[in-house]
Amino acid sequence: MTEPAGTPPGEAPEAPGEVRTLTRELVATPSHEDETAAGDLLEAWLRTETDATVTRDDHGNVLAARAPDSDPVAPSESAADRPTLALVGHHDVVPPDDSQVVDDDGGEGTEYILEERDDRLYGRGSADMKGSLAALAVAFRDAALPDDGPRLVFASFVGEEVGGEGCRAAIEDGFAPDWAVVGEGSTGYSADGVTDVAVAHKGRRASTLVAHGQAAHASEPEQGDNAVYRAADAVDAVRDLDAPTATVLGHDLAGSVAVTGIEGGDAWNVIPERCEVTIDERTVPGDRADIGRAAGESIDWEVDQDLPPMACRDERFASVALAAARTAHGHANDPLAGDDPAPGATPEHVVKPHATDAGWLADRAGTDCVVCGAAEPGEAHTADESVSLAVLDRCYRIYRGVAETFEGG
Repeated sequence: MTEPAGTPPGEAPEAPGEVRTLTRELVATPSHEDETAAGDLLEAWLRTETDATVTRDDHGNVLAARAPDSDPVAPSESAADRPTLALVGHHDVVPPDDSQVVDDDGGEGTEYILEERDDRLYGRGSADMKGSLAALAVAFRDAALPDDGPRLVFASFVGEEVGGEGCRAAIEDGFAPDWAVVGEGSTGYSADGVTDVAVAHKGRRASTLVAHGQAAHASEPEQGDNAVYRAADAVDAVRDLDAPTATVLGHDLAGSVAVTGIEGGDAWNVIPERCEVTIDERTVPGDRADIGRAAGESIDWEVDQDLPPMACRDERFASVALAAARTAHGHANDPLAGDDPAPGATPEHVVKPHATDAGWLADRAGTDCVVCGAAEPGEAHTADESVSLAVLDRCYRIYRGVAETFEGG
């Protein structure tokens, strides 16, 4: 086991080579259909490299807590008196592109291709989010915790890519940290190459309006009730809806509502008795569009997916995370930032357009979250997905910096 380096708070620690090594191992392990092998790798690493209490729950989530008597979900009575800071990621990925595998059978036995060039690692899951996951794990191991600070917990969830299944299950089992750093992408938002700290993100509500009518022969349309016409009226109502807005720690978020599909009718000579309208809504903390106004007589509204937004309400925690990011950017070993980042290239508080497990933690566990990670916009889920290895080193310093300097309260 590697002992924590014990870097004094405020000083940027050196980034260990283990971040890159663990990243390569995780990315090389398929986890698009079954996360078991990636979970096994992560669990074994934590048991070997740390003295943490490590748990593999019934859902496949990998959880760990740094104090011997501090279970990550059900801590001892003495440990429960201390608040909890969590470092959070996920080890599932979306299915790989054919170009990212040795063969194209699509099964879990498929071998992932890794390529490294220009200080970037290419492969499925490198950006979303096994690179940042490795940085979270190594930072969890190495952080020298404040004597009176919160206990430190690590969590890697399954099923994030299919609606946060693992995170939701862990919360139902009692996982409820007070604060969390979620390692999803935040690099390149305020400026190219800058790893920012997101204090909020949008959610996503996917829903369907189903219009019901009465079928008839198209030669006698007056004998029926055209469901497509009803649906068209509903589309007009959706178009007139005001998109919700919110402000989080001085940053504005604007939601959106858009009709993304319409389907109705079975034959060219039959008045349609059913028509479906699909709607994509990007929600913001505390407000939503009133889609119910578009429903009504003979029009049902069905919510198909509802991923909650996130807002960090603890300005002190958000400030500590931003300070850690700025310290990491100024570290001598960061070739992307240099010792004195120029104005405009300094990390900032930002908002993300995409939902993450931070939304579930905020909504269902009451956790104050920030999102900070190596992935850049446009990298996740792509055929040429990649991550900067130098930014992974930086993220390690950020995560460790938060753990070593945040004293809770």
